[in-house]
Amino acid sequence: MSAPVRVRMAPSPTGSPHVGLVRTALFNWAFARHHGGQFVFRIEDTDKERSTDESLASIIDLMRWLGLDWDEGPEVGGPHAPYFQSQRGDIYADALARLQSSGRVYRCYCTTEETEGRALAKKEEYAAAKAAFAAAGGQGTKPEAPVMGYDGFCRDLTDEQIAAFEAEGRASVPRLRMPDGSITWNDLVRGEVTFETKHVPDFALARANGDPLYTLVNPVDDALMEITHVLRGEDLLSSTPRQIALYEALKEVGIAKATPEFGHLPYVMGEGNKKLSKRDPEAHALAYRDQGFVPEGLLNYLALLGWSIAADRDIFSLEEMVEAFDIKDVNANPAKFDLKKCEAINATHVHQLSVEEITDRALPYLKRDGVISDPVSDADAQLLELAMPFVAERVSKLTEVGDLLHFLFVPEADFVLDEADKAKMVDSDEGQAVLQAAYDALRSLEVWSAAQISDALTQALVEEMGLKPRVAFGAVRVAATGRRVSPPLFESLELLGRERSLGRLQGALS
Repeated sequence: MSAPVRVRMAPSPTGSPHVGLVRTALFNWAFARHHGGQFVFRIEDTDKERSTDESLASIIDLMRWLGLDWDEGPEVGGPHAPYFQSQRGDIYADALARLQSSGRVYRCYCTTEETEGRALAKKEEYAAAKAAFAAAGGQGTKPEAPVMGYDGFCRDLTDEQIAAFEAEGRASVPRLRMPDGSITWNDLVRGEVTFETKHVPDFALARANGDPLYTLVNPVDDALMEITHVLRGEDLLSSTPRQIALYEALKEVGIAKATPEFGHLPYVMGEGNKKLSKRDPEAHALAYRDQGFVPEGLLNYLALLGWSIAADRDIFSLEEMVEAFDIKDVNANPAKFDLKKCEAINATHVHQLSVEEITDRALPYLKRDGVISDPVSDADAQLLELAMPFVAERVSKLTEVGDLLHFLFVPEADFVLDEADKAKMVDSDEGQAVLQAAYDALRSLEVWSAAQISDALTQALVEEMGLKPRVAFGAVRVAATGRRVSPPLFESLELLGRERSLGRLQGALS
C-alpha cells in the first residue's frame, strides 16, 4: 500500500444489527489489521426519526463482544472527532457552501409532483414510440428508454427563472451536477466497473430545510477522515459513481485529498435465494450471542461468506484470518447463509476451549436463565466446578450448559420431568419395574460414588433383569435428571447425592 490503510465501518443506529453488517465490519477490520492500518468506527445517525440510543448501544455492545476493536470512534475518540454525524452539522454546512460556490452544485426548485409528472410523461412518450416502432416492423430508429430519476430540469436556470421561483416562495435542494461521459473504477472485488453518467441522475445533497443527506455526509466524512479503502455491500454499488463524482468536487474545493479505492462485498443470501433481510431470524447478529454462540465461531463462519483461508479448510482463528486476509481473494458471487454450518463451526470453536474457559463464558447464561444464583453461592460454584468436565465436550453452544446441568441446581420442589420423556421411559410397566429395581439396588449402597452406582445398576438392571443398557438406564436418567439427554448417568447421580437421587427415583414411581 502506498499510503497507510484507513478503513471505516459506519452503521446507522436504526434497528437490530444485521449479520451482513458484522461481515462487512469483519472484512474491514481484518483488512486494516493485515496491513497494519487503522479501523475507524463512526455512527451515521443523520436519520433523526429512525436513529435510537437503544440501537446505538446494541451496535457498540455487539462490536465489543465480537472483539472487533476500533482505533478511532465512540468511546475511543481520535483526531477526527466527533464520530457521530449528528454532531458534525457545521462541517457539512461548510462543505456544502464550498461546493455551491464552485459551481459543482446547483439549486433545484422542482416539487416531487413536478418531477414525477415529467417522468410519467416520458414513460408514456416512450411507450408510444415503442409501439409505433413495432407497428413499423422495426423500421427506423429504435426508441431509447428514458433515464429514470431526476431529469436535470433546474440544471441551467437563468437568473430570471431563479428569481421567479424564489418569489413564489419555493423551497429548493442542492444537487450535484453529474459530469458527462462515464465513470470507471477498479473495484477491489469485482474488477473494472463502468457506469455511463447519463444513467446516474443529479442527486440531492441536503433536504430543503438544510439537513444534510447521506449522499453528502458519507463522502465528506470519508474525505476528512482520510479513508483510503471503502469496503461495503454490493447493494451500494450503484451509488459509487455518485460518490466518485462528489469526490472530484471535494478535491476541487480542498476537502478531499484523494478518492478512496472501493470494494463491494457479495450479498448474504437467505432462504429461497433471496437477500437475507431484517425479517429473517438468521439476520439478527445479537441473537447469536443470546443463543450461546461464541464470537470466534460466529466470526469464523461469517468470514466464509465470500472468503476462505484455503480451499480445504473452514476452521481458523481470527489471528489466522488477519495473517491471510487479502481483499482480492473475496468472491464476488452471492454467499448463502447456512445456519447448520454456522452452528457446526461454532461447536468446533467451543470444543477448542478449556473447561475453565467454557465455565467462565457460560456463567452469564446460567445466571440469566436462573440455573444458578447471582451472585454465585459457594455451594453452586463447587457443584459447577465438579459438573463441568462432564458436559464441556457435549455442548455446542454456551446455553446448552444450563440445559444439561439444570437438574443439579433446581430445588426439589421445582423439579419436574419432561412430559414426553416421562411418558416414553417412566410411565410404562417396564419403566416402573426398572425404577423400582434401581431404587432397591441404590438405597443399600454404603459408598455413594459413580463407580459403585455403575456396578449396582449394571448388576440389577442388565445382569439380573436382562435389559439392554439403553433401556435399563434410560428410565433412571429421566427420573433423576428430568430428561433423556443429560451428562453421564453415574456421575450425575454421584453429583446429585444419595438423598436427592433416591428421592427422585421414588418420586417417579407411581
